[in-house]
Order: sequence, then C-alpha cells, then structure tokens
Amino acid sequence: MAHSGSKKVIFAALIGNGLISITKLFAASVTGSSAMLSEGIHSIVDTGNQGLLLLGMKKASRPADAAHPFGYGKEIYFWSFVVAILIFAVGAGVSLYEGVHHILHPKPIENVNLSYIVLALSFIFEGVAWYFALKEFNRSKGRLGYFQAVRRSKDPSTFVVLFEDSAAMLGIIVAFLGIWLGQLTGWLWLDGTASVIIGLILAITAWLLAVETKDLLIGESAVPEMVEGVRQLANEVAEVEHVNEVLTLHMGPEFVLVNLSLDFRNESTAETVENAIAKLDARIKLNWPLVQKVFVEAERRE
Repeated sequence: MAHSGSKKVIFAALIGNGLISITKLFAASVTGSSAMLSEGIHSIVDTGNQGLLLLGMKKASRPADAAHPFGYGKEIYFWSFVVAILIFAVGAGVSLYEGVHHILHPKPIENVNLSYIVLALSFIFEGVAWYFALKEFNRSKGRLGYFQAVRRSKDPSTFVVLFEDSAAMLGIIVAFLGIWLGQLTGWLWLDGTASVIIGLILAITAWLLAVETKDLLIGESAVPEMVEGVRQLANEVAEVEHVNEVLTLHMGPEFVLVNLSLDFRNESTAETVENAIAKLDARIKLNWPLVQKVFVEAERRE
C-alpha cells in the first residue's frame, strides 16, 4: 500500500478515535461503568497510536545521510512496535486492572441508557473507520488471503489500523453485553467481567502486532517472487556462469536492498563484467521498482 493511502486511513481513525474517546470517558464518569471506562482508555490508546504511526511515517520518509546511508525506512517498523507495546501496557493493563477491581467491588451503573447511546454511536464511528481500513487493505492485498497478506506485508500501517479498529468494534460489543446482561440479571460483576474481556482482546491484538512488526524490525527478505525474479534476471546474463546466492532485505516498506553473489565466466574481462553488472542493475530496478540498491559480489562457485 502506498503511504498516501495509509495516511488517509490513519487520519480518519485518529479523528474518529479522538472524538469517541472523549464521549466514552464522559459516559464512564456519569455512569460509573468499568467496561465503558475500559473502552474510553482503549480509544485514547488508539488515538495516540495513530499519532505514533504518522510520526513513524514522517521520520521514515527522511532521505539517507552519512549516518544512515540506507535511509530511515525502518522507523515505521520501530514505531509500529511501540504501538503494540502501548496497546498491551496501557490499554490491556488498565482494562484488566479496572475489570478485576469492579469484579471484587461491583457498583451499580447509573444512567445506563446513556451507555447504550454512546456505545451505539461509537460502533457506527468505529465501523466507518474500519470500513475504510478494510477497503484500503483489500486494495493492497490483491488476491492473497487476509492472513497471508498480513504475513507478507512489509508496511505495518496496512494492518495496524485494521487490527486496532477490529479490536475496538469487538470491545464495544463486549462492553454492551456486559452492561446489558448486568442490568438484566442484576449481577453487577458482569460489567467488570466485560472490562477484563476487553483487556484480553487488547492483549491478544498487541501480541499479534508485536509478532508481525518484530520480524520487520529485525529484517525480512523480499517476497519470494521478487527473490526468484532477481535470480532469473541474473541467470539470463551471458557473462554469468552461476548465481550463487540472492540476498534481499527490506530497509523500509518501499526500499529493498539486493545482494548478489555471482560466478562470472572465466573468459569474461573486467570491462564485460562491469557492463554486465550495470545492465543487470538496471533490469532489476526496472522490473522491481522497490529495489533501490543492488550490490554484486564476484565469487567462484563452491
């Protein structure tokens, strides 16, 4: 997904979550609902996370310099990992604490109708943001399945917002059920139970995001199709006797580094090898626009 599309989705989620968080916290202060408070904290965390994603995208767009010759593309991976930590530490942690506290010390919910109205409006707003995130994700994933698309995506902004919005909508449903069942049965501890479940949803979401962004932060290779395509282009070079190794690394969502180990024919001269490398470099970048740097090592086949 291009960053322009990601930014639109993130901005939409940022504005929506900012307004929703204020509404939820107001409702929580009036009703005293633990589940509503957890949802308000959830929305605050989501708002901050979208701000961090925008910060990461801005920092990642900086040009390369002497200290960072391959640019700052991995900034987006770092800030996405920070987002996962915040969801777990703040969102899940506070929700679990509030839930356990209200289970042990349950309190009746006041103005319960206000809770229903706020949750209904929040579900609509979150649903709109989720729809835009899903639409953009579907555009980027092509024919891949959802799980496969997440696993192969090199741009965390394509799935972080979708994950967050999905968790938010699920949390709203849980909060509604906790408040409604508590009112229906008179079991006040159900409100706290809903808060605990929301905390667990956030913890699972944070874990999934952390797993995905950790691999990107450490360093992932390009998609297999690109690796095989580069190998094929190298094999087509007349001066190449054998392609020993093709190593690729994502330095950012839109920056792939390629390192080739090639065994050139013995009769090749320095000039023909130099020309062959230049042509190969141009063909690779033409066929795979994400490739920005190509390094070739001349090594004898072992």
